[in-house]
Amino acid sequence: MWRVAVAGDRALLVTLGETIDPSLLGLVLALDRALSDQRPAGLVSSVPAYASLLCRYDPAITDVTRLEDVIRQFEGRLDAAIPAGLVTEVPTQYDGPDLEAVAHKTNLTPADVIDAHASREYLVYCIGFAPGFTYCGTLPDELVVPRLASPRVRVPTGSVAIAGRQTGIYALASPGGWNLIGRTDLRLFEAGATPPVRFKPGDRIRFVPNR
Repeated sequence: MWRVAVAGDRALLVTLGETIDPSLLGLVLALDRALSDQRPAGLVSSVPAYASLLCRYDPAITDVTRLEDVIRQFEGRLDAAIPAGLVTEVPTQYDGPDLEAVAHKTNLTPADVIDAHASREYLVYCIGFAPGFTYCGTLPDELVVPRLASPRVRVPTGSVAIAGRQTGIYALASPGGWNLIGRTDLRLFEAGATPPVRFKPGDRIRFVPNR
C-alpha cells in the first residue's frame, strides 16, 4: 500500500516502495504522468525520485485530504514499465583522484575499473541533492565501494563518482563524499535553460571513456 505523508505545509510525499528497482521507478513515473495528464485542482508540481513522488500543492485551492483522495485513485491501476528512450553518451576522462584507491579496494587495476564502469547503461533514478546532480544505477558488483570516510569540502563540476551500488555526476561544484573516478565536460545544469537540468529520472546514460 502506498504511504502518503505531509511534507511541510503545502506538499505530500507519496512513497510507493523502499528499494532501488527499475520497476518501482517505473511506477513512480507512471503516477507522475497520470497526475500530469489528469492534473488535480491545486497541484502545482511533482518531483519523482527512486521510490517516491513529492506533490506540491496550492493550499488556497486544495488540501491534504482532497489531494490524497485523487492520488489514491491511481493505486493498483498503473503500468510500471519505464518508457524506452535514447541512451545519452557521457564522454568521460577517467583520471579521478580516487581511481587508484577504488582499484585497490576492489582488487582490480585502474583499467579494469574503467572498463567495468563503462561496460553498461545506467538508469537515472533521481536528480538532487544539488541542482543537476545525477544519481544512476546500478553498478557492476565488482565496483561496489563505500562512501569516503570524510567528505570533500569541494568536488569539481563534472566529476563522475561512485558509492555503494550507484554512480553519479556532480553537475555543480559542491561538497561530496563519493569516490571520484573521472570527469566529464557535459553540462548538466544551466539555470536559464528550460528545463535547467540535462537529465531526468527514467533517462539512460552510458559513460564513454576518452581515449
